[in-house]
Amino acid sequence: MTTVTLQNLHKEFGDVVAVNGIDLEINHGEFLVIVGPSGCGKSTTLRLLAGLESTTDGRIEMGGRDVTTVEPKDRNVAMVFQNYALYPHMTGRRNITFGMKSSGDFTDEEIDRRVTEAADTLDIADLLDRKPDAMSGGERQRVALGRAIVRDPDAFLMDEPLSNLDAKLRIQMRAELARLHSTLETTTVYVTHDQTEAMTLGERVVVMNDGQIMQVDEPQVLYDFPENRFVAEFIGDPAMNMIPVDVKDGRAIHETFDIPLPSGNGQPKSNQNGAGDAQITDGQRAILGIRPEDLHLSDPQTNDELPTIDAEVNVREPLGDSLLLHCSIGNTSCNIQAEPRMPITAGETVSVTYDPARLHLFDAETGEAFYHSELRQSTDEQAPSKLTT
Repeated sequence: MTTVTLQNLHKEFGDVVAVNGIDLEINHGEFLVIVGPSGCGKSTTLRLLAGLESTTDGRIEMGGRDVTTVEPKDRNVAMVFQNYALYPHMTGRRNITFGMKSSGDFTDEEIDRRVTEAADTLDIADLLDRKPDAMSGGERQRVALGRAIVRDPDAFLMDEPLSNLDAKLRIQMRAELARLHSTLETTTVYVTHDQTEAMTLGERVVVMNDGQIMQVDEPQVLYDFPENRFVAEFIGDPAMNMIPVDVKDGRAIHETFDIPLPSGNGQPKSNQNGAGDAQITDGQRAILGIRPEDLHLSDPQTNDELPTIDAEVNVREPLGDSLLLHCSIGNTSCNIQAEPRMPITAGETVSVTYDPARLHLFDAETGEAFYHSELRQSTDEQAPSKLTT
């Protein structure tokens, strides 16, 4: 059983703290994605797992074995790099088998069998006799994956393997990776800066920033119940709108609107960073979070009892399947995702309603979430809302 455990993991490069006290357990057979902006420490974390970087402090266990100081060749992990890392003078077959004799006790017959099985799994049998310069980007990435598969590792480590591919091929390769994982069921740690990749591939997703873990959860939970403002704005495209408000008598009050806050208790659980422990007193400043897809143009004929919000349209951005409106609510910028063929022009003022089950409040100082209007469906006991009125 290959579980991977990180305990208080630190990595410093001189005065730069790249990884700052990470605690994380990766389950056997899990596809875990680490996502975050450039410089957040995600690739450094992966290189620490591989043994390509030495830890400043902390402990790494794989399958219950302490591998913190173990050489990369003795960790039985396989890494897939962003730039493929194929030898240009070698054929696909030679690239796949390179190093197998030195890293394990493989016979020639076993190597041939593993190459054949990997080639069939990845549909690259016709690439085995080609050199990398005769392959497309997607074909090179499949060969790099084949090199990882033949070693039958305890864990796959993937460092942004799709970032060099065009958009159409990235979508295709995402599906290939998901299918490959369901076939092999090998513990996989996948690093990306693309939140779409993270949401579609990860069984769980780790969101990192400034060398720390912001939240670890299933993709839909990250989207529905972000534990802090960073996660709320990073997960989701377009990003969640953030509107400064005053909270008073169970209402969110802005210079241009005054809306009630339903009695939700979907607040996040506490994590190692303390998210979910924020509290607010009546009258304190807060940040109201509403996703663009949870704002809707008001229809007078529906007799909707919800309050409306006036928004001035600055820019309209047709996306084909939707219309993204860049607006101003008072002095605050926000985005609204509308139906694609709405006859709305820049400079127009529109009335907007909202989904009352999709409101979020964040502490104006710390950014921690303290209120979600939607009830989080869970078998765990939910604490009462920390909204004080």
